[in-house]
Formats: sequence, structure tokens, C-alpha cells
Amino acid sequence: MRSYLDFEKPVAELEAKADELRALDAKGEGYSLAEEIGKLEGKAAAALRDLYGALTPWQKTLVARHPQRPHFKDYCAALITEFTPLAGDRAFGEDEAIVGGFGRFRGEPVCVLGQEKGDSTETRIRHNFGMPKPEGYRKAVRLMELADRFGLPVLSFVDTAGAYPGIEAEERGQAEAIARSTECCLALRTPSVALVIGEGGSGGAIAIAAASRVMMLEHAIYSVISPEGAASILWRDTARAQDAATGMKITAQDLLRFGVIDRIVSEPTGGAHRDPETAIARAGDAIAASLADFAGLSADEIVERRAEKFLAIGRAL
Repeated sequence: MRSYLDFEKPVAELEAKADELRALDAKGEGYSLAEEIGKLEGKAAAALRDLYGALTPWQKTLVARHPQRPHFKDYCAALITEFTPLAGDRAFGEDEAIVGGFGRFRGEPVCVLGQEKGDSTETRIRHNFGMPKPEGYRKAVRLMELADRFGLPVLSFVDTAGAYPGIEAEERGQAEAIARSTECCLALRTPSVALVIGEGGSGGAIAIAAASRVMMLEHAIYSVISPEGAASILWRDTARAQDAATGMKITAQDLLRFGVIDRIVSEPTGGAHRDPETAIARAGDAIAASLADFAGLSADEIVERRAEKFLAIGRAL
């Protein structure tokens, strides 16, 4: 059953009417409703196209958080063959908010990391809603170091509201773990590609997103804090999250203009949740193109280009 966001109500009403006529037509009362159904479907498609052609930053935030949006497990299942997950940080324990392992991307061996939010009550609790703890980032470092040792590219799929802010995470060194993971990303001597598929929240995201190529899906967001968090700090009123989202420049289009990301991956009309297969296929093509840019480069050149990319952010503003 399709879930609609508040601003999608005009589309929801048209599609509901089309569904009603479709049900009547299926009963076969002796007259065809195909023409009326076609008109409604056309109006719904046009309304959807108009809506998604002019989304506000806050609306993009809602789309990025859509419960039916494809998650890391969907991208991994579709794009990675022979995937072998590895668990644990060899220091404290396993954190299922970050899933990682090794597999093949279009026939080539790669290391894969991703934040998984879960899609049911049980899986959301198990994956801690995609908010990693220190052991999750230390696991990521362990896998990236393995990839570096064997010369394998690293693919990261970012989708988190942020690193877990609980007391136990702070007690186990959350800030240090995020810093070490970011440092490891920047020091990799192999190509790395990061794709923000939903939310890219603060240090929780950048810890696995400091890559040679950073990309975002068209309706994803990437920011140092959530709009609600910024509103509570600036105005002590989370109801002003829409104002915060507009001022923070969190959309893919803004971040491409500022040089924070390298590429936007287009989504199907209506967002990735309406056509996951197409969205994932486009992501795969973008990842392949990014990896091809590093073919033939030495390890030193890869490190140097990554450093130049991040040092250049903000210089031309």
C-alpha cells in the first residue's frame, strides 16, 4: 500500500479515484471506464510531476525520510553479488546500524558499507534506526583497512539521521570513533565512492562519506544537523523546522553548487520510493562512472586528488 506525504494529497485523491474506477471496471458491468481511468492517471502523473519539479527543502526532507524509500539493503541486494557481511569491531561488539562486507560490483571485488534504518518495527530496533554507535564506526574502519590492504574500492551508502547520541555511545568514545573513521576514509589509497541515499546527518554521515566521489540522490539531504535540531537551537521552537531547512542549504542542488558533493543522481518522478528499481539502477550507473574516473591512477594520485577535493570546499564561495 502506497504511503503519501502531506503535500502529495492532490495526487493521492486523483489516484484513489482512478483505483475506484479500476475496481468498478474489473466487475465488468458492460461498459468500459478505461478512458476515464486514463484521464485520471494522466492528471495524477501531471500533478506529481509539477509537485516534484518544485519541492521546497522541507518537502525534500520529508521525501528523504519516506518510510518506503529504498534502504541500504535494497541497494546491496540489487547491485552487489556474492556479498559476504562481516561483523564486529574486534574491541566491543557488533553494531547493526552499519552493515558492511565484501562482494562484487559488476563483477569487480569491492568493500561495501552502509547505514541501514530498517523497514519494520523489529528491524528498526535491531538496526537502531540507522544511528551507529562507536563500535559501528570502528567496524567500518576495520573493513576499510582490509579493503586498503587488498587494493579494493570502497562503496559507502549513507542514510542516517546522525550518530547515536546516547550516554553509552559517549562513554565508549563516539566522537573519537567518528574522527578515526573520517580519517580512515581520507587516507584510503584506493578509490572510494559515497552515495547519500536518504538522510546524511552530521558526523554520523561524514564518517563514511569522506570519499573520492561524493554523490547524492536528487531528493536526499545532507547537513550538519537536522532541521528540527537547528530550529530548536536557533528559535527554541521545532515547529520552525521548515525555516531552518530553507536556510541550511541541505538539498543536493545547493550542495552541488557549493562544491560539497560531486554529482546528483536523478530519481524517478515522485521519488525513489515510487520506482525503487529505476532509482537503484541509476545509482549503480553513477557509481560505475565514478569508479571509472580513477582507472589507471596510482595510490598516491588517488590520495592527493581526494585531499584536494576536500581542501577546495568553501574556497570559492
